Amino acid sequence: MALGSLLMLGGVASAQKVAFEEYNLDNGLHVILHQDKSAPVVVTSVMYHVGSKDENPERTGFAHFFEHLLFEGTKNIQRGEWFKIVTANGGNNNANTSDDRTYYYEVFPSNNTELAIWMESERLMHPVINKIGVDTQNEVVKEEKRLRVDNQPYGNLIAEVKRNMFVNHPYRWATIGSMEHLDAATLDEFLAFNHKFYVPNNAVLVVAGDIDIAQTKAWIQKYFGPIPKGAPINRQKFEEKPITQTIKATYEDPNIQLPMVVASYRTPSMKTRDARVLDMISSILSDGKSSRMYKKIVDDKKIALQIGAFNYSQEDYGLYIIYGIPMQGHTAQELVKEADEEIVKLQNELISEKEFQKLKNQFESRYVSSNSSVEGIAENLATYYMLYGDINLINTEIDIYRSITREEIRDVARKYLNPNQRLLLDYVPAKDKAQN
Repeated sequence: MALGSLLMLGGVASAQKVAFEEYNLDNGLHVILHQDKSAPVVVTSVMYHVGSKDENPERTGFAHFFEHLLFEGTKNIQRGEWFKIVTANGGNNNANTSDDRTYYYEVFPSNNTELAIWMESERLMHPVINKIGVDTQNEVVKEEKRLRVDNQPYGNLIAEVKRNMFVNHPYRWATIGSMEHLDAATLDEFLAFNHKFYVPNNAVLVVAGDIDIAQTKAWIQKYFGPIPKGAPINRQKFEEKPITQTIKATYEDPNIQLPMVVASYRTPSMKTRDARVLDMISSILSDGKSSRMYKKIVDDKKIALQIGAFNYSQEDYGLYIIYGIPMQGHTAQELVKEADEEIVKLQNELISEKEFQKLKNQFESRYVSSNSSVEGIAENLATYYMLYGDINLINTEIDIYRSITREEIRDVARKYLNPNQRLLLDYVPAKDKAQN
């Protein structure tokens, strides 16, 4: 357990403050160090400010493709050796991509801290990007898309919501991108993407865990210091006009037998206070079996097999998504009507003090949980620096949630969750082509 200890105050878990040190190298790389000697483990991670929103609309999927490509090898790590080195030294590693950023990390016994720092510097300084690697990873990404999207029940749900809700912003395409675009891309295009975005001044390095601060700084300087600074990245700003009337859409999924109905509302950046209020609204409506929507629509009225609501927060815009699978004999329209009634209730009535206290307890517990492992702390430190522009939110964001009032919950529901401001998506089984 990281942070040394978790305390119990008034029945709610409370975490100690996360201590960290941050500085910049001359090449613009931002470095964050967090010392935690409770276990002999170290996490070394690098977050790059590049996601699917930074892609050419004719070359979607590049950011996710690079998440795979940059494990292929480097000038000093032979092709296919990356994972072997990590495993042989008692470690594990992974990476993930969103619309906004790409994140790589290694978890090692702390006596391999230098190795971890060197490996991440190699990924940045000496990646080998060649036709063999591109062709190999192209097949890997295609297989991932088949497994996670094309053959997965409801696998295209988020992609369809985004496609219908964004007109100008690059959030309109799926993070995994288009296989046709990847097939059409040249090696020079991949090299140019790497040259533009995989530069120290577009990255944050976090080393967290059982570290010696002075020694870690020396290793970071040794391995990352010589990497040249990249050209400044000028990001285009994309504005979306407000949605003022219901968007209706249908999507046929060959992998499902039960239809799903989705209501989605466009919301502001995750950096805003309103986005945090929407997080709380999600919990009220659908967090657990005692939540309002689940209790009424699934348990009491038995109109739906499943119901949920979540705040899909991102750097530039968010989406507030409500989804449900109607019970046999009931329609999508019935389900939407029942969900709307719960939203109207939130818009017109303050939640009770008792429910409000339970809500605050849930967020305290969630905050403690997110910082309860050194891996969680490392990713939070990188995220708060890179996407929120305020690293100390790792300690203070909970204060924002604590300060939210019942009146704000009502007012934010009124502001964003209205029928004329949403997409209604019928996500249905594909028609049997043999019957057409």
